[in-house]
Amino acid sequence: MRKGALEQNPSHQKTVKTFDLETYLKGKQQKVNAALVKLWEDAHTPPTPLIPAMQYSLLGEGKRLRPILCIAACEAVGGREAEVMPAACALELIHTYSLIHDDLPAMDDDDFRRARPTCHKAFDEATAILAGDALLTAAFEALADAGRRERRETLKWLEAIYLIARAAGCFGMVQGQMMDVSSEGKVISLEELKELQQLKTGALIEASVRTGALLGGGSSQEMAALGVYGRHIGLAFQVADDILNVEGKPEMLGKPVGSDQALQKATGASLMGLEQAKARAAELIDSALEEIKIFGTKKEPLAALARYVIEREK
Repeated sequence: MRKGALEQNPSHQKTVKTFDLETYLKGKQQKVNAALVKLWEDAHTPPTPLIPAMQYSLLGEGKRLRPILCIAACEAVGGREAEVMPAACALELIHTYSLIHDDLPAMDDDDFRRARPTCHKAFDEATAILAGDALLTAAFEALADAGRRERRETLKWLEAIYLIARAAGCFGMVQGQMMDVSSEGKVISLEELKELQQLKTGALIEASVRTGALLGGGSSQEMAALGVYGRHIGLAFQVADDILNVEGKPEMLGKPVGSDQALQKATGASLMGLEQAKARAAELIDSALEEIKIFGTKKEPLAALARYVIEREK
């Protein structure tokens, strides 16, 4: 698709402007990055490698997909970006901590992330573990601080803390990572793989969307629709990741490909085959798009982000 292009409709001789996802992503990424930089700009801390290691991993090149989904969901229900920015930052802090820990020698033992050495390679293993711990804690500090400052919205922020904590811990991402590690070298069913992927990747993506809708003042109907949308694109994201690990370009991904096969991981690509995995990802996105029809034109960013999940090259 040509971003921002004008497409001619021969039958009506009218022009329709397509949603410019590239510009949208760049704008939101810049705002999220600016908010992340501010987290420690006035901090006075001991001269240890801890905060430099946190910033190294957090402020490197990243898609910022989870915070942008949070913002897009907030805006779809009529909320404002500023209302949800602390939650958007918290989601990126949690995601970054998970990447640091996933890359450790005890887990995936990866040397590169986002086109540069992983945290434990750039610093050392102990510093990387502590940087991940500190990022996770900082996420909940940011959420609690927002609730503390927004007195009239404290209950909403408590609910947001619950949604994100549930998605990040032993009922979500961490459990999914445990299942992923435990399944290495084993044959598991497609149903088991779906549960693994929903927990490991899908739970935090779904929570990102639901949190945005909650803090933006969404109705119960809007929250339900966006929850299903988030669940579908979360699964699609992991399936797309599995495919990229097989046929992606290392220079685009910023890390080597083929690590899933080397670790004998169960993935959509290994269990279904590439073509069926691609078809499955496309089906999930179609289902996600169906859920957000109720938002009319406000659905455009969410629809474009859903397509981006399976069309991306990194």
